Amino acid sequence: MYVILVYDFDESRVNRALQTCRKYLTWVQRSVFEGEISEGKFYALKEELRRIMRGKDSVIIYLLETGRYLKREVLGEEGQPFNVL
Repeated sequence: MYVILVYDFDESRVNRALQTCRKYLTWVQRSVFEGEISEGKFYALKEELRRIMRGKDSVIIYLLETGRYLKREVLGEEGQPFNVL
């Protein structure tokens, strides 16, 4: 499946959320991640994020069967994915 994930965490937990998401998806912009992920890894990602979350923290996840039919449009300057060396 293809996933787009957006989070809003308290400043004290942002780095933990960032590191968790980077293990599974490509970091594309601030608190935005995307990529192909297996069901097992998707479940693990959600469980790790749930353990970090407190109070008003939130995560929004968009699920697509495949990224094949996804059309992505960027307005403004598109940065390079942060996971690329």
